[in-house]
Amino acid sequence: MDKSKLSYRIPSREDALQLLVKSGCEKNVIEHCKTVSQLAVKIAKKLKNNGFNVDLRLVEIGALLHDIGRSKTHTVHHAIIGANIAREAGLPEAIIKIIERHVGGGITSQEARKLGWPVRDYIPETLEEKIVCYADKLIEGNRQVPIERTIEKLAAELGENHPAIERIKRLHKEFTSMVDI
Repeated sequence: MDKSKLSYRIPSREDALQLLVKSGCEKNVIEHCKTVSQLAVKIAKKLKNNGFNVDLRLVEIGALLHDIGRSKTHTVHHAIIGANIAREAGLPEAIIKIIERHVGGGITSQEARKLGWPVRDYIPETLEEKIVCYADKLIEGNRQVPIERTIEKLAAELGENHPAIERIKRLHKEFTSMVDI
């Protein structure tokens, strides 16, 4: 396959898992990614059954790779680092955006500036980006937790009035209005 086409190819599940290992992700991070992927696909299938146009393969692989940046850091910066790893690996832009946009309920351009990131919005836009972001908020380690637990933890960490909390609540409301989670 020629290199130009490779950049548009969504990797197989096996290739994605190998990329996590090759990048240096710890076993617990890989298990977390697998669990997020399972839940994200479950949500995506329910949406598809309800008539929504969703790319199941993109959701599965994007969710598997969403935390690839944790191979280098466990800070919020893992999203940007992960996107860079994905870019260097020649992954499609759709996967890169899932990785960049999964943190919290997304990051605004103002928040990106404060973090020292390239200044632009990192708010999930596509249905696939939103599914992965939301599924990640429902998984702690490798087990599913209620959204309220995630919100409580974030409020304790960031402050009760942090805008990320409202974005996560909106994501939750959006998904629970579309499917039974």
